[in-house]
Amino acid sequence: MHPIVRRQTIADALRRSALRSPAKPAILCGATTWSYAEFDALVTRLAAGLAQRGIAQGDRVAVLARNSHGFAALRFALARRGAVLVPINFMLKADEVAFILRHAGAQTLATDSGLVDLARAAAALDTAVKDFIWLPSEDPSEPAPGMASFHDLAACTAPLPDVSLTSTDLAQIVYTSGTESTPKGAMLTHDAVLWQYVSCVVDAGIAANDLALHALPLYHCAQLDVFFGPAIYMGGTNVITAKPVPDNLLPLIARHRVTSFFAPPTVWIALLRSPRFDTTDLSSLTKGYYGASIMPVEVLKELATRLPRVRLWNLYGQTEIAPLATMLAPEDQLRKPGSCGKAVLNVETRVVDDAMRDVAVGEVGEIVHRSPHLMLGYFHDDERTRAAFEGGWFHSGDLATIDDEGYITVVDRKKDMIKTGGENVASREVEEMIYRLPQVSEVAVIGLPDPKWVEAVTAVVVVKTGQTLTAEQVMAHCNAHMAGFKAPKRVVFADSLPKNPSGKLLKRELRQAWAAPLATR
Repeated sequence: MHPIVRRQTIADALRRSALRSPAKPAILCGATTWSYAEFDALVTRLAAGLAQRGIAQGDRVAVLARNSHGFAALRFALARRGAVLVPINFMLKADEVAFILRHAGAQTLATDSGLVDLARAAAALDTAVKDFIWLPSEDPSEPAPGMASFHDLAACTAPLPDVSLTSTDLAQIVYTSGTESTPKGAMLTHDAVLWQYVSCVVDAGIAANDLALHALPLYHCAQLDVFFGPAIYMGGTNVITAKPVPDNLLPLIARHRVTSFFAPPTVWIALLRSPRFDTTDLSSLTKGYYGASIMPVEVLKELATRLPRVRLWNLYGQTEIAPLATMLAPEDQLRKPGSCGKAVLNVETRVVDDAMRDVAVGEVGEIVHRSPHLMLGYFHDDERTRAAFEGGWFHSGDLATIDDEGYITVVDRKKDMIKTGGENVASREVEEMIYRLPQVSEVAVIGLPDPKWVEAVTAVVVVKTGQTLTAEQVMAHCNAHMAGFKAPKRVVFADSLPKNPSGKLLKRELRQAWAAPLATR
């Protein structure tokens, strides 16, 4: 049997959707609209152009770019060529980008006009990069001098060379931010990503009639592989934007009659606080998704009141599992507040102690997984791969409890648990308590060095516009409703909280910012 007969790759998923629904809009981005037939044909031409450029099967191609139709097309063209996608966080500094380029051994770097200078600076730092590809952006932009133009590559008329690609071939290397000193490159095969698509479709309700808005960075596996990829797999319509701010998102939802939207809690909160929220027609929106952190209960209640037609899903996972692992369904949002739910269709999840025994109900342990979603391992890092898969399970590094119905609640990262006065405190529990105060817009709880407590529970609070709140009020509220050792010993106020482009709170930056000022008091 010829291997192509049974082939199942990421690029095959696009071709099949194009065969089912050729005239249906696939991509809407700025002034660009592509039907499924147009998108699929362009991806084939672009893959052929990449081949003519010298990109071979198995080559790692790095992408340092904001969301665009160009990024979307390149993602599938690399898969069709059999090359390996290496998406890079565009918020990194040049030396951090260069580390990834060197580690991945990327010889080609794709970028857009807004990131050309960063791309060139990083590539010059002793990397193997010898070729650049310019990608078009959401807003009109001119090709960068000295770079291969996306438009020229996509106009290629040469046939695409035969690729003996299988589902077990490497599709992408995604570098984790994590808490470690250097990023790790999670190696994900085509079938790992596609099995994850299936879980997304079944458990997150991704459907062909969705009109989805993709606003969080596509370099991040959540937006790329939980939402954009499965939407293409099912044949949905996709609005792509690089600007995840209320003044852009709210008009896009109204204009395109968007039905499905994913964002971390920080972005949902920003939408609720926008003065445009109540004057924008959001009646088309029926599916809402969040991840990266738990949605505060008070915000869940507010969303239920102000967006009553929207069903919410909480999706939890990490890069190494492609990335979806567990899901909390809409009907459980207020019944199991704070929980990340149960394992999705193609994942088996446990919460275990250090001896790999299942913990008792309510006891804290580490989340471990088995799944066809999982990575092959960390690229060029056998030691950390062995540690991650110790005992025949993938170790997430997340600490959690499990209840009598099997629902999992993440309490902290292993390295983020606050140890104060000999007691362990889960920052998320304290954050939930502080969110009960109506004046609070956002809060992050961290542990800071303290001569008495070793680590002092510290709350960094952002107050809603027009409201007032004192540190004494916050501490009194917490002391009245939770054990004294959990209540903040310090409360500080900030105008905003630092986040990465995917909306994930950067607690390390908070620790660095506040440790020194507080130590002098």
